[in-house]
Amino acid sequence: MKKKKRIAILASGNGSNAECIIRHFEHHEEIEVALVLTNRAQAYVLKRAEKLGVEAHYFPKADWASGEAVLQLFRERGIDFVVLAGFLAYIPPTLLKPYVGRMVNIHPSLLPKHGGKGMYGDRVHEAVLESDDTESGITIHYTNEQYDAGAVILQAKCPVLADDTPDSLASRVHALEYEHYPRTVELLVSKLKD
Repeated sequence: MKKKKRIAILASGNGSNAECIIRHFEHHEEIEVALVLTNRAQAYVLKRAEKLGVEAHYFPKADWASGEAVLQLFRERGIDFVVLAGFLAYIPPTLLKPYVGRMVNIHPSLLPKHGGKGMYGDRVHEAVLESDDTESGITIHYTNEQYDAGAVILQAKCPVLADDTPDSLASRVHALEYEHYPRTVELLVSKLKD
């Protein structure tokens, strides 16, 4: 039997995208989510992973700053691909270099608009509404040394409505995330060479 390709998901909060990705690969013949890691001890993503039977760990800020302990765990678990799903810590070069072209992020706007350090969640949706944009959406991109600046893999759009609030816009953006992120990850991981 062929060895499955193994994904690690990095998340900082609620973990709804992480859960969507885990469920997408639950019965996949070639790909599995092997690990969920977080930088926040109380992140709900830990509970989601536990309920879904996926190994999950919290690493404190110092471990993310150096990246060594995280990289060691990736190596021990045979991680082939890394997915950021609402992960709010900086990824150090120690983690980036071994996963060039094998680490992706999702951002809740159409980059390069409304991206960069500190731009996440409702801050992004508020910025979209304040700028009078007529559309928003998601950007799936490769991860590099700069926040939200890696090569774009996919963008999906939704309209910004006249009566939108950050919450109403966020719900349409989340729907795009749940629809496109798992399938995009599947496509990318399927193309990896053994």
